Amino acid sequence: MTASTDHPASGRSYHLGGTRFEARPLPPGLHIVATPIGNLRDITLRAIETLAAATVVACEDSRVTRRLVEHFGLAARLVPYHEHNAAEMRPKLLARLAAGESVALVSDAGTPLISDPGYKLVEAARADGHAIVPVPGPSAVMAALVAAGLPTYAFFFAGFLPVKTAGRRARARALAAVPGSLVFFETGPRLAACLADLAAELGDREAAVCRELTKAHEEVRRGSLAELATHYQGDAETRGEIVLVIAPPGEAPPPDAADLDALLRRALAGQSMKDAATAVAEATGLARRDVYQRALALTREGE
Repeated sequence: MTASTDHPASGRSYHLGGTRFEARPLPPGLHIVATPIGNLRDITLRAIETLAAATVVACEDSRVTRRLVEHFGLAARLVPYHEHNAAEMRPKLLARLAAGESVALVSDAGTPLISDPGYKLVEAARADGHAIVPVPGPSAVMAALVAAGLPTYAFFFAGFLPVKTAGRRARARALAAVPGSLVFFETGPRLAACLADLAAELGDREAAVCRELTKAHEEVRRGSLAELATHYQGDAETRGEIVLVIAPPGEAPPPDAADLDALLRRALAGQSMKDAATAVAEATGLARRDVYQRALALTREGE
């Protein structure tokens, strides 16, 4: 990477802070490039170099991506790739890869393939033997998770919920037992109704509405699902991009003696005493030593 302050832009250059740099050549392959979700300063140097050096940049909306490339003085060639033209454009992009070109894939914001059709291109490119190169960076999902203050040991990203109440509630019921935080995308006009439906199906769980992350009017509001539904049914601001984070279900009560014995008998039927005790202890949250002692007693009773 070399820097200059006086020579004109070339096809593989970019500028930072008034200084122009030459991007290093990019190896052939499909480069999956994360772009800012709001604050342009969140882009990585590697992402800028990749966009500058790629033969073409496949993007959802060229108007959105053009603002980004112009901000950094890139002479990137933009081609559209979105859900409405994917079937037509995918073979053309694969042909470029077959010709040894470097193709960069971006979404309007954040990490590509998260709630967009990019995975089909990756799947096809991998099947054809082309290199798939992730260029990690901003993600609305990860930004919301770390800002929400809710458990992050496990989480399930479910994209957008169905538009209609019946479908939304059915989807919430299907996800109710997931042993981790739930993460959704949502739109402002549907936010209050969505929160009310989630409260009806998931109960009084803690949640966070994360709106306009990394932007000037960033907001992270915590509360129970019911409290948040009430808040956003009023005149609260709902414009912008929204991510919902919902806490995991509460701890289940420990099994009673009869249930524990039933679990152990089923486990002992196909496993050693040690493995059965370990499996039941992990499933119930009980101390392994106590479960092992009960398994030992059951085995002796059956002798």
